[in-house]
Amino acid sequence: MNKHLFSVLLLSGILMTCCFGERVDPRMRTYVMPTRVVWTSGEQQQATVGDPSILLTPKMGQVPEGSFLAGSGCRMENKGAPASILVDFGRELHGGLKLSAGGPSGRKVKVRIRFGESVAEAMSELGERGACNDHAIRDSVIDLPWLGSREIGETGFRFVRIDLVSTGVLSLEAIEAISVMRPMPQLGSFKSNDERLNKVWETAARTLHLCTQDFIWDGIKRDRLVWMGDMHPELMTLMAVFGPQEVLPKSLDYMKATTPANAWMNGMPSYTLWWIRCQYDWYLYTGDVAYLKAQQGYLKEVFANLVKHIDKDGKCATPSGFLDWPTQHNRPAVAAGMQALMVNAFVCGEKMAEVFGDAAMKQTCTEALVRVRAIKPDPAGSKQAAALLALSGLRESKEMMERVLAKNGVQGVSTFYGYYMLEAMAQAGEYQMAINTVRDYWGAMLDMGATSFWEDFNVSWTNNAFRIDEMPVAGKKDIHGDYGEFCYKGFRHSLCHGWSSGPAPWLIHHVLGIQPVEAGCKVVRVKPNLGDLTFAEGSYPTPLGVIRVRHERKPNGTIASDITAPDGVKILR
Repeated sequence: MNKHLFSVLLLSGILMTCCFGERVDPRMRTYVMPTRVVWTSGEQQQATVGDPSILLTPKMGQVPEGSFLAGSGCRMENKGAPASILVDFGRELHGGLKLSAGGPSGRKVKVRIRFGESVAEAMSELGERGACNDHAIRDSVIDLPWLGSREIGETGFRFVRIDLVSTGVLSLEAIEAISVMRPMPQLGSFKSNDERLNKVWETAARTLHLCTQDFIWDGIKRDRLVWMGDMHPELMTLMAVFGPQEVLPKSLDYMKATTPANAWMNGMPSYTLWWIRCQYDWYLYTGDVAYLKAQQGYLKEVFANLVKHIDKDGKCATPSGFLDWPTQHNRPAVAAGMQALMVNAFVCGEKMAEVFGDAAMKQTCTEALVRVRAIKPDPAGSKQAAALLALSGLRESKEMMERVLAKNGVQGVSTFYGYYMLEAMAQAGEYQMAINTVRDYWGAMLDMGATSFWEDFNVSWTNNAFRIDEMPVAGKKDIHGDYGEFCYKGFRHSLCHGWSSGPAPWLIHHVLGIQPVEAGCKVVRVKPNLGDLTFAEGSYPTPLGVIRVRHERKPNGTIASDITAPDGVKILR
C-alpha cells in the first residue's frame, strides 16, 4: 500500500473513532516483574506462604504458568488469618497490577491489594498517618478468578502487598505491574565523571516522564492533576530531555479553557503568572508563532486583569499568594515572591507583545513594569523568595547569595523552588555551589531509596530515618509516614512529583551550558561550567535536531569542547 495513502487512512480512522465519542490512548502498557520479595507473613499456625520466590521468575502471560491445574504458583493459605506477601518492583511505576491465579482451588477468592510508594505505605492501614484512597485507589479488596487473571489499579507505586483474606488456598501464579507510560524517547542526555550527578539527572528525567500522562500532572498518586505552577519546571525538563510533545500545549490549553481571564488558574494568582511564563518559554524553545498568536486575545485579557491587582505604590495586591509548600508559613516571603513573579510575567508579556506586533499590549506591560519594579521586597530569610527576587532583577544576585542562598547549606532548599535556587546561583556565577546543592539535596533522596523525586523533602528528615525500601525499623523515623504537612501529611505525601525534576534541565543548561538564544533554537549558546568535574557530555533536543556536546578539562585547566549541531542551528561560544 502507498505510504501516503496508508497515513491518510490511519488519520481518517482516528478521526472517525473520535467522532463516535472515543479517545485514543497514546500511552503504552508494559508488564514489569517484581525484583524481590520484601516480606511475607511466613509460616504461621493460621496462615502460610510457600515458594514466594517463584513470583520473581519470568512469566509467559498464561494461567497456569506451570503444570496444568497443578497449582504451580506461590501457595498462599488462609487458615483463619490472612496470608500475606509484599513485593518490590525496583522502581517507581505509574499504572496498575495484574494478578494471575491458578489451581488447585476451583473457586474464586478474595484478596486485599495495597499499593505503596514506600514499603511502610504498602504496609499501612487506611487512615493511618495519611494513608488514603484520594485521587487513586491504593487499598481495596477484590475477587480473583480461578484459572484467570485480573487487573486493578491506576496509581503511582513501587511496592505492593497482597493479603489472601478469604479462607482457603490460593495458587498465586504471577504478580505483574502494568506500567502505563507515554512513549517519549530521551533525546536529551547528561553524563559526567560524577555518578551521583548522573543518577540525579536520570531520576529527575524519569520523574517528569512518569508525570506525563493524559496531561502533564503534578503527581501520579496524588493529585494526578494539571497544576499550572508545577508545570513550569516540568516544561523545562520536557524540552531539555524529550523535545516538543503535544501533551504540553494540550495541558496549557486545558488551563486556559477552564479558567476565565479574570479568574486564577487552579484558584491561585501565582499559577496564572506561571502560565504566562510557560507560554513564553514554550515559544522561545519551539518558535511556534502560530500557537503563540492563538493565545493573544486571552493574554491581553489576563494582563488587563493583572493590572487591576497592582496597588497605588506598585505592590502586588492579588487576593492570595502561593510559592511552594515550605514557604506557606512565611507570608512576608510569599508576598516578596509574588512581587517577583509579577515582574517576570510582565517581562514575558513585553516580549510576546513584540512578537504579536501589539503596541497596546506592550504599553500595558511596560507601564505595569515601571510600577511593580518600584517595590524592592526583602526575602524574609526565604531561599525561595531570594531566588525569585534575584531572577526578576528586583534584587542583585550577589546580595541574595550572601544574605540568604549561601546560608546553612541545603537547609531551606525545596523540591519545587530548588530549581529556581539553582538558576539564581548560576546567575550569580556560583556554579560550584549549585552543583553541590544537586549532589547534597536531590542526592539525599537517592540515599533514602528514591527512584523518583518527591513532593517535598527536607534533609533533616534523614536523621535517624529508615529508607523507603526498608521495612519499618524500631526506634527510627519513617521518612514517608512521619513527615509532611498541609494536605500531604504522612503517606498522603507524593513520592513522585514532576515539579521536583529541575536538576535535569539545569545540568544541561548550565553545566553543559546549552541555552537557546533565539526562538526555535535557531541560535543557541554553548558555554560550559564544569565546576569540579573533569568532563561532562550530553545532548539537547531542538526543533531542528539534536545538539551534542562533550566538554573536558585539560591539565592546564582549560576546557576543550566538541560540539555538533544540526543544520539551521547557529552556535555561539
